[in-house]
Amino acid sequence: MSSPELILVVDDTPANLEVVCETLSDAGYEVATAINGDRALKRVQVYPPDLILLDVQMPGIDGFETCKRLKADPKTASIPIIFMTALSDADSKEKGFVLGAVDYITKPFQEKEMLARVKTHLQLRQLTKNLEQRVAEQTADLEAALTQLQQSQLHLVHTEKMSALGNLVAGVAHEINNPLCFLAGNLKPAQEYIKDLFQLIELYQKELPYPSASLQAVVEEIDLEYLQEDLPKLIDSMQEGVDRIHTISTSLRTFSRSDCDRPIHYNIHDGIDSTILILKHRLKANESRPEIQVITDYGDLPQVECFAGQLNQVFMNVLANAIDALEESNQGRSFAQIKANPNQITVKTQLSESQAVIRIQDNGMGITDAVKPKIFEHLFTTKGVGQGTGLGLAIARQIVVQKHSGTLEVNSTLGQGTEFVISIPVKDLAVKDIQATICVDAA
Repeated sequence: MSSPELILVVDDTPANLEVVCETLSDAGYEVATAINGDRALKRVQVYPPDLILLDVQMPGIDGFETCKRLKADPKTASIPIIFMTALSDADSKEKGFVLGAVDYITKPFQEKEMLARVKTHLQLRQLTKNLEQRVAEQTADLEAALTQLQQSQLHLVHTEKMSALGNLVAGVAHEINNPLCFLAGNLKPAQEYIKDLFQLIELYQKELPYPSASLQAVVEEIDLEYLQEDLPKLIDSMQEGVDRIHTISTSLRTFSRSDCDRPIHYNIHDGIDSTILILKHRLKANESRPEIQVITDYGDLPQVECFAGQLNQVFMNVLANAIDALEESNQGRSFAQIKANPNQITVKTQLSESQAVIRIQDNGMGITDAVKPKIFEHLFTTKGVGQGTGLGLAIARQIVVQKHSGTLEVNSTLGQGTEFVISIPVKDLAVKDIQATICVDAA
């Protein structure tokens, strides 16, 4: 059974207090009293009532001033106030309603009228409370549903993006690998054949020290001596090119690891290097700026057990954002000015207190204090229309925080660049050597 509503009666006349209190008590209400406005203000702070019956004319703080102070305090502003007054002029009633009163009771009191008004406003207050509670509950439900929808959207976008990107990169790596194997497999025999031909030519030159004029003309025309010197160098350059393509192909396969079904032991530095290589075209010098320098300072990190493709996606998003920030900071600067203070991205890793820590820092313009709290928000972007989705960093944070139980933080000072710090918990696995695992559920 619910407790009776508490009504505070404020009146400086004892006879009025007695009549009102008796009437309300007989009707089943709990009643408290105060003989002036000052005492009423103090009491409501300790025992807030459900309704206040407030006399207008009182010494010291009158009813209007008491009402004004009650409505100015967030703790008491919602308590309904009914004025009790012998005044019946329109100006007084208007003033009371402006101050926030809900009704008037005119002295001398009519018992039935007073009870009816009290009952009505208590019911209205209860209905208001119920409505506010329902609105709060529905708002909470909507916010929870919105959060779930955003997380589902991020997960869907991330899954589709990773699947499409992984398939594309893996496909490109596969297509590169076929002619690469052909070139790599034939270069060594070609070197042997050339070596044999050069030896044969030397034997001919020994046995025919005086060639005919036509043969001598051909020798001079093709510059045989230079050809014998330069052709091996060309073959060596081709071998270097094949080795370079092989490195690129390996990096592509490293980046697009199809590892969503199970974790693998993985070198984080390989993932960072492969990501930098994929972004190499954006780092190269162009007509408006010199090359963006990438400085790596790798600590002694062990191999970790993780879903490498998901981790590489985080590196891709953060590094791509660093390049975007540097490009934006270059606006209005000449080639010479940028060369004097070159664009740099520093990637530093370390093992710190059972955390694998990756710091990616640029020396761009930095982030304003207004933007910084929003940087990881869903769909938030500072880029122009068609240039950014506002999902990259949100997805990165979801991977690190929700899937890795780690942290992704941003440190930035306007004019001094931005640093993203990725920290992922590491568990010791090895008995002899220090090893670590990064547990990432990227399904």
